[in-house]
Amino acid sequence: MKENILELDERVESEKVGLIKKIMTGLKRGNVKDQMSLYLIFLPFILWYMIFAYKPMYGLIIAFKDYNLFRGISGSEWVGLANFTEFLTSPYFYTTLKNTIFLNIYSLVFEFPFAIILALMLNEVKNRFFKSFVQTVSFLPYFIAIVVTAGITINILSPSSGVINHILERFGFEKIYFLSKPEYFRGIFTGMNMWKSTGFNAVIYLAALTAVDESLYEAAKIDGATKFQQLRFITFPSIIPTIVIMLVLKVGSMLNVAFETVLLLYQPATYSTSDVISTYVYRTGMLMQDFGLATAVGLFNAVIGFILVYLANRWSKKITSSGLW
Repeated sequence: MKENILELDERVESEKVGLIKKIMTGLKRGNVKDQMSLYLIFLPFILWYMIFAYKPMYGLIIAFKDYNLFRGISGSEWVGLANFTEFLTSPYFYTTLKNTIFLNIYSLVFEFPFAIILALMLNEVKNRFFKSFVQTVSFLPYFIAIVVTAGITINILSPSSGVINHILERFGFEKIYFLSKPEYFRGIFTGMNMWKSTGFNAVIYLAALTAVDESLYEAAKIDGATKFQQLRFITFPSIIPTIVIMLVLKVGSMLNVAFETVLLLYQPATYSTSDVISTYVYRTGMLMQDFGLATAVGLFNAVIGFILVYLANRWSKKITSSGLW
């Protein structure tokens, strides 16, 4: 069985080398003209990134200025690192950083592995109708707008008309206003995200599982491997590269929490556990009109995120020999 797995790895590596050779051949001067239609199709995406992703980076200068809306970027006073110092020394820094990291840790511990488990379970289901039904039901929440999802959550947890509180009341317990209790926010946030995104993430792993060679399972059965052994030595190792890439992306966004979700669910009573860096940027920039400080916080967030992606990718390549680049 292990020999078959090694043969599969060698075959995958040879296919990667062949694909790279094809790409390099396609980039030669003689083939560019023949593939001009493909480059023209790709052109709108390049223009979109140039206009909406790279051009706005000029605005990052605001982070180093006492930005005045009427003077503009060039006319505003240069203050250097004053905005960064103000954020790093403010009482909000520790609270927002702690909440951001904790919410991401909750997501890594519960949301991330749950999608893998669901994909592995669905992969073992032989009844096509049941498999398609479960896949569809788990995938549908991904298409529901976050505003609608938050509204459903708020209604379910409502102290007056919520289903959860009606059940608690029937069993003799007092009603709880969950969304006003700081200790419940992280669980509510994580549970809502699990319901919304698990189905979509499971589809990614299921797609990776379709590439597994069925002959490996046949060889394992001949060798007397049990279902658990097939799962451990064939199925799970086959999706490790996909898991690693998803994990690198997850680690890279450790300081980025679903801003809209937090904004729709949190309130001043739960700031101690719900206020994150992105919501602090929103309040500072949009409500307090301190654009320099808001930009500095956003830039700080982006730089730390880039460092995390780089370190996670290096760790991935060192441990599994695969990464984003």
